[in-house]
This record gives sequence, C-alpha cells and structure tokens, in this order.
Amino acid sequence: MSPHHHCFIEGAAPDQTPLLMLHGSSGTERDMVPLAGRLAPGSMAVALRGAVPWETGFAFFRRFEDRSIDERDLLARADVLAGEVLRIGKNYRFPRPPVAIGFSNGAIMAAALLMLYPRCLSGAVLLRPLSPFAADPDTRLARIPALLIDGDNDERRLRGDGARLAQRLAHMGADVTHHVLPTGHSITEDDIGLTREWLKPLLGAETQRE
Repeated sequence: MSPHHHCFIEGAAPDQTPLLMLHGSSGTERDMVPLAGRLAPGSMAVALRGAVPWETGFAFFRRFEDRSIDERDLLARADVLAGEVLRIGKNYRFPRPPVAIGFSNGAIMAAALLMLYPRCLSGAVLLRPLSPFAADPDTRLARIPALLIDGDNDERRLRGDGARLAQRLAHMGADVTHHVLPTGHSITEDDIGLTREWLKPLLGAETQRE
C-alpha cells in the first residue's frame, strides 16, 4: 500500500493540539486545508490524501460495487495510516496526538482509527460518518472525546447511521457528542461553528485568537 501524500499547515501556536484532516470520497488533501484554518487557525495541521484512486480523486479505503465497505481493506489501510500518523507526528514534533477531522469517507476512516488505534489520536470529529465495521473491535477508548455531526437530509446515509455509530463509540468508552443538523451531506457553517466550539477545550486557550 502506498504512503499518503500530505499537506502540512504550520500553525501560529505550535503548543496547541494538532489537527489531522481526512477528506471525503473523490477528494484530495487540498480539500481540507481551508477547513483546518477555520476550525483552529493556531494549530498545526496535516491534511492527508487517501491512498485509493476513486473516481476523480482519492479515498481512504475500497468499497464493493454496491458501495458497502470492504472491511478487510479498511482494516489493512487503517493499520498503515496509524503508523503514518505516528511518523508524521514525530517528524513535525507534534506536542501530543492530533485530533482527527474526517468528512464522509474520511470520517469513516477516522472512526476506524479511533476504534482500532485510539492512542494515535487525541479525539475525533466525524462529519457525516458511518460505522466502519459490522462488529465493534475489542478496544476500550478511555473517554477519548468524539464529535459526530449528521445531516438530517443526507442522501448518502440512512437515517440513524450516525446515531448508531455514536452509541457504539459510547459503548466502547468514548466521550461522545452527537448532533443532527437540518441539512444534506455537505459541510455547512453550522458544522463549522459546532466543531470550533467543541474543539476549544482540546486545543487550549490559544484557540481563542484569530
């Protein structure tokens, strides 16, 4: 499996918790760069590109023809990505593990990282997520914080997909916050506002500065 191309964003406050930005299907690492600046302008951030060519861009794991998740592929790629997150953290001297910010396909991968390798993250924001696995891994999450935001009119998700994942993460021990917005699949200003507020205690006082 090929390594992930990435884009590094140097924050003004390197002591803040970094961000790990994971894009959606058919996207690239560049899609998430503006969002990192809006969520935590002081934090360092790394925007990763998925390693699977998908339509006009990339994805973080393979799907079957019916668009169901290829769990074997996801497991293997999550293992590679967890190692890469640790390597990137050392290279850029992260003060602590990053908070993953995942959208759609990237949210599913972020959830997989959280479930399988919680020590490589300080938390996770899952925008328009879906449960990555049919059965939960045997992992305890020790109250690691997780924010899930669904769209009530999301044409790419079944109603309740995010709530089911929220329940599963809470059952594994995560400190879960779950919101449902009156919107579709795309990221909205409400998503950004909720995420900014949720992130502040994790990032530190410097987050208040613009």
